Amino acid sequence: MSTKARFVNTPFLQDFIKYFLPNSQAVALAIILVVSFVLIYSLSDLLMPVFVSIVMAYLLEGLIGKAEKLKMPRLPAVYLVFSIFMACLGFLLFYLMPIVSQQAVELVQHIPEIISSAQTGILRLPEIYPTWVSESKIQQMMFAVQRELLTYGQNVLSLSAASVVGLVSVMIYLFLVPMMVFFLLKDKQLLVTWFLQFMPRDRHLTERVWEEVDMQIGNYVRGKFSEVFILWAISYVTYAAMGLNYAMLLAVLMGLSVVIPYVGATLVTFPVLGVAYFQWGLGGDEFMYILIAYSIIQALDGVVLVPVLFSEAVNLHAIAIIVAILFFGGLWGFWGVFLAIPLATVVKAVLTAWPRIGDKNLDAGY
Repeated sequence: MSTKARFVNTPFLQDFIKYFLPNSQAVALAIILVVSFVLIYSLSDLLMPVFVSIVMAYLLEGLIGKAEKLKMPRLPAVYLVFSIFMACLGFLLFYLMPIVSQQAVELVQHIPEIISSAQTGILRLPEIYPTWVSESKIQQMMFAVQRELLTYGQNVLSLSAASVVGLVSVMIYLFLVPMMVFFLLKDKQLLVTWFLQFMPRDRHLTERVWEEVDMQIGNYVRGKFSEVFILWAISYVTYAAMGLNYAMLLAVLMGLSVVIPYVGATLVTFPVLGVAYFQWGLGGDEFMYILIAYSIIQALDGVVLVPVLFSEAVNLHAIAIIVAILFFGGLWGFWGVFLAIPLATVVKAVLTAWPRIGDKNLDAGY
């Protein structure tokens, strides 16, 4: 056997495995993580309501824990928190969603007028900037935009054929998810005990990793929901007071934009400033006021809300966030994008708590 072959097959490979799997508990945890990922990935289409229910129950568990710290028994705390959850769900379904849907329909109905106004403004560019913009380039750009809009309209019509199936799925979610959330909260200890019987008895490492994951993901998820609510409320009050059209729709988009950091804030800029432009034009003072208000809200979110709400959460690099969005979004579509940052936080928490050679706590308690 050659020197290169011996290096690859014996010492290097052994050192590599020993570094990442230093003991039997690390091997067991690695197997648990791999099996869990494979099961979630293969059964995501069938069990997505279950996964959504677990996430919602995990979110509400933090409120129940705070109620228990105030000496409230768990069962009354579960009923109280679940009642608040159902009240918020009712507000979302019967008050917020109809307003957002109505404003979205109105915005779609005005799209031809918006496009016509945009064409008029664009066609004036060769007259204003003759050395920079030519009429032929403008025509090519307008043709490309019209072609994309035609393709988009065809896709919308094709999707409408599956609207009945989508409606049935929504009804299933609205019935199953609240019911499963309630039982996950009410019978938490029973379910955890049942689940632990399938885990190895010697699971100190698994418990250590779970404590790290629980701390980081709990802080992140609860902080993110608080950030969405606060940003939505501030945006709606601001836009409504300034008379901006579709204030509720734009405020909801502002709130949801923080679910996808960096990307969401960039995307929501276009509808907010676009609606302000087509309502007042660039020459009006109102457009400048909206631009200033939007900038202040985004600055307050980054300078005040994020440091206060996520002071104890794991800080993820921008590249890690983008990679997580692309990876999990490619796996599970909308839900993958929605849960990309929490899942990335879980991955980082696992890597942080994972034992390695030289770790002082490697043998302690194992």
